[in-house]
Amino acid sequence: MVDIEQPKKPKTTAAGVPAVLSSFKFGFREMGPARTGKVFLKMNQDGGFDCPSCAWPDPDHKRKHAAEFCENGAKAVAWEATRKRVPRAFFAENSVEQIDAISEFDLGKLGRITEPMLLRAGATHYEPVGWDEAFQVVARHLKALPDPNDAVFYTSGRTSNEAAFLYQLFVRAYGTNNLPDCSNMCHESSGTALTRVIGSGKGAVTLEMLEESELIVVVGQNPGTNAPRMLSHLEIAKRNGGEIVSVNPLPEPGLMNFKNPQKARGWVGKGTELADQHLQIRIGGDQALFLAIGHLLLQAEADNPGTVLDKAFVEDYTSGFELYAKHNAELDWEAVELATGLQRAEIEELTQRFLKSKATVICWAMGLTQHREAVATISEIVNVLLLQGNIGKPGAGPCPVRGHSNVQGDRSMGIWEKVPDAFLDRLDNEFAFTSPRAHGIDAADTVKRLRDGSVRVFFAMGGNFASATPDTEVVHRGLRECDLTVHVSTKLNRSHTVTGREALILPTLGRTDHDHTAKGPQSVTVEDSQGAVHLSTGNLTPPAPELKSEIGIVAGIAQAVGQIPWADFADDYSLIRQRIGRVADGYENFEDRLRANEGGFLLAHAARDQRVFKTSDAKAQFSANDLSWLPTAPGKLLLQTLRSHDQFNTTIYGLEDRYRGIHGGREVIFVNPEDLAELGLNDGAYVDIVSEFQGVERRASGFRLVSYPTARGCVAAYYPETNVLMSADDLAKGSNTPVAKGLTVRLEPVAS
Repeated sequence: MVDIEQPKKPKTTAAGVPAVLSSFKFGFREMGPARTGKVFLKMNQDGGFDCPSCAWPDPDHKRKHAAEFCENGAKAVAWEATRKRVPRAFFAENSVEQIDAISEFDLGKLGRITEPMLLRAGATHYEPVGWDEAFQVVARHLKALPDPNDAVFYTSGRTSNEAAFLYQLFVRAYGTNNLPDCSNMCHESSGTALTRVIGSGKGAVTLEMLEESELIVVVGQNPGTNAPRMLSHLEIAKRNGGEIVSVNPLPEPGLMNFKNPQKARGWVGKGTELADQHLQIRIGGDQALFLAIGHLLLQAEADNPGTVLDKAFVEDYTSGFELYAKHNAELDWEAVELATGLQRAEIEELTQRFLKSKATVICWAMGLTQHREAVATISEIVNVLLLQGNIGKPGAGPCPVRGHSNVQGDRSMGIWEKVPDAFLDRLDNEFAFTSPRAHGIDAADTVKRLRDGSVRVFFAMGGNFASATPDTEVVHRGLRECDLTVHVSTKLNRSHTVTGREALILPTLGRTDHDHTAKGPQSVTVEDSQGAVHLSTGNLTPPAPELKSEIGIVAGIAQAVGQIPWADFADDYSLIRQRIGRVADGYENFEDRLRANEGGFLLAHAARDQRVFKTSDAKAQFSANDLSWLPTAPGKLLLQTLRSHDQFNTTIYGLEDRYRGIHGGREVIFVNPEDLAELGLNDGAYVDIVSEFQGVERRASGFRLVSYPTARGCVAAYYPETNVLMSADDLAKGSNTPVAKGLTVRLEPVAS
């Protein structure tokens, strides 16, 4: 057990001076003052580099602020652009077993990796190796496999469009569609639901549309920590007269009061109160909430015909309305109140806001997408939007807020285990080979195959698969049974210590690093959460002259395997973009459009731009979903996993979560004080968290109880420490996303 400092009172205000001080503290500590200024002034700027943290879009060049970054972005950049290095002596002095004993937080503090490292079969230590030998090691293992499907190629959302496209090309030319990615574990439910009901898995809202919305409902999202720049645009919407509603089991300060550090009032004023209403919903109750809102809107239309629904839109652009209306004509309000933990009056108040609004946006993140019924829940959100025609018009639409910088671009580039045949047909025509057509495996199925011992080579383009996935012990055991594990990374993480019989660490350039090839300086591109594409150009001298870009690494391995000639791609990234323009939807004439628009360009979105829905019947589709929720037995609670404020995904920047009052550690669990009293537990005591799924118990040991104003019957704890409680078999219906929200747990006191 780790002793955690006595928690402080949770904050009720986000950003402001503390955020600025925190940003520069991290910058100065990792980069020094001069380097910090050089980096911060180029982040998210035209001619600069895209923040490697979240996928929140940038304003156009006319509205960009000189400091177009947030605290979490500053931490991400300082973490990557640190002056610290991991010398070869570190690997000589420390065995893999010794490195594995170092915490994830301390591994990240060691610094940038500067040369390829190889763990040979039977060895205990990594040793430096040349690039050519490293590429030959990969090629030797891949060529030896009897079936290309015995290899798995994982992708992190940080990868650029160019690297992602080349990576999937290499994998498919090798002969498999085994391309799991981080989206499988976060927003796959959004893509699944939206593709089915509106014909595109991407959100249908731009920054400008968000700012002119009359009602913004933020569900299952904590923008103050996970997408802080979003708060600036919510503030604009609020000052334009819009209303904002927060729906979350935990009260999050970013949606209570925002002190904008880009404005004088954020430094000396009282800030902007953002949320007009907060619904402290019970975990897993979101589907019931939107069923109830839809029911009340239908009822209001029946009471006042022609005043509530957009009947012209429903008749001209949608299908399935009659079935939906019939299904939702009656509602079990007792079940809704039990499922949501809300009073009917609270739901009716929110519905009144829908009735008043002529343009509504609903935003959500992983608080919705990682439930068993996530796809049905998001479908219910779209049902509510369709009733009032809130899609394809100014100020309205569905707005999933994706977490990692280019996770949406990766999917556009073909990083998908079940990419449509039309994409593969264009790929084959462009490169004169035949792609495999059988679907590959996603992240959840990769865990199952690791459990079965049937993965021989595991290759990761970024990320930290060993920590990010469910059933931690199962994943670690499966990775150690691989013949080869390969990780393309900038810094050390847990996945580098959970190795196959042979293992490679291939260090790569980061977003902040200047990328210079034989053809001169190179830039890459990213696609943000709202479908805007723009260039990213690093401006720092790389940590070592031997470092290669992700593109250079993929090209080198592909050449060693003996595929398509790759050298030109590694030297001139514009050649990759020309090929992307002939293969990827929406990227036609990619290079020309990019150069013609200094700030990049917005991808077309048929539903958003034209109210054209590329679904099975060319209509936006209402869906009828039965109410599903999560009852619990006495003594049991519902757990949601979440990030701290000093964290991005599995990367731990520090041991602080100042908004929630936590300092000095991460093994804490937030519990409502009334639940503590009912369970006979005391704030500050230590417990084991025990999850239950299909008769199997999983345990996370030594967590400090923190009395916290979360919803009754609901608890929260940080991941990846609690990923051990998740089962690889507990998956969202339809999307196969591992369930990280709504885990049934009990708390067992630890003897002192």
